[in-house]
Amino acid sequence: MEFVDRKYELSRKTNETDINLAFSVDGEGFSDIETGVPFMNHMLDLFTKHGHFDLAIDAKGDIEIDDHHTTEDIGIVLGQALLHSLGDKRGIKRYGNAFVPMDEALAQVVVDLSNRPHLEMRAEFPSQKVGTFDTELVHEFLWKLALETRMNLHVIVHYGHNTHHMIEAVFKALGRALDEATMIDPRIKGVPSTKGML
Repeated sequence: MEFVDRKYELSRKTNETDINLAFSVDGEGFSDIETGVPFMNHMLDLFTKHGHFDLAIDAKGDIEIDDHHTTEDIGIVLGQALLHSLGDKRGIKRYGNAFVPMDEALAQVVVDLSNRPHLEMRAEFPSQKVGTFDTELVHEFLWKLALETRMNLHVIVHYGHNTHHMIEAVFKALGRALDEATMIDPRIKGVPSTKGML
């Protein structure tokens, strides 16, 4: 199978955010991320490292109000970049599953790059905030990512006590599950679907 350079760059500007993003599926875990939301910087850096992607983000948003618009719009732009970088999805594994422990917490992420967007999330975070970051925004980010990537995304935090650890395990597992799902399998001819397309 001929190797295709799987990467994409895009910009999105609204009255609430201004985001420039470059994403490469077949990267080395390199990240250059500045979102204005320190906790998201940290989580996206983990996602990139554990997914063996390359990701550059320069995001400016109305964080003087809160982190909602910036976090949501990064999910939108990252999802669009991931979708476009995969092209017609020929040869990919399609499915990915990863368990990641983080001290006392255990998270599992399962993905299907199915072209049918859905988020199923089972996580109860003990705290409503990590620093200044609202933990409800984790769901907002993941839902927009799943929607724009057009993937099934299942997130389960099996247990944990520390909210930071729980969310960190989710983002690491997300990177690892997507790394598996986007891998090229030489045994696959065309796309891995009886429909003939994804």
